[in-house]
Amino acid sequence: MEVRTCRQTLAIQTHRILPQHTNSFGNMYGGRLLDFLDNVASIAASRMTRTPGMTAALDTMNFIKPLPENHSVCLEAYVTGAGNRSLEVFVKVMGEDLNSGERYLAATAFVTYVAILQPGQDFQMPLLKAESKEEKLVCAGYQDRQAVRKQKRLADKQFHQDLSTEIVWLQLGDQD
Repeated sequence: MEVRTCRQTLAIQTHRILPQHTNSFGNMYGGRLLDFLDNVASIAASRMTRTPGMTAALDTMNFIKPLPENHSVCLEAYVTGAGNRSLEVFVKVMGEDLNSGERYLAATAFVTYVAILQPGQDFQMPLLKAESKEEKLVCAGYQDRQAVRKQKRLADKQFHQDLSTEIVWLQLGDQD
């Protein structure tokens, strides 16, 4: 069976934070960061599967420190676990004050991707090998995170079935 290392799936993006990326507080919009994050994570996922895939869930997103205008933002993404068709990608977001050179952890995330297979397509997910201290640390928690995701998916299924798809503003006059 084919084996890929976390490093072989590594994808990195770096951007200068410009005025159009920021909110009224002068910090990067969370939505813009999520756009960058999904993009870089999808590259890591593709490097693992070498087949088309799509985002299934943004499992965890921790905003740790704001990213001010004129700092840089660097996103490092790599695969940290895989099943038969799904895989988990860890994204570490670091900021850098370009004047002082100070680097800081700004956010972390876990994103689940699913390989999209054609009917009859022969596919086998490669095995994943962690090598660095950080990779081993993050990969060690994969099975626990996967179990939590499975339980949440079951709970969410019922929750989603109970949600209304009625147009809310048409019902506003019907309230008691």
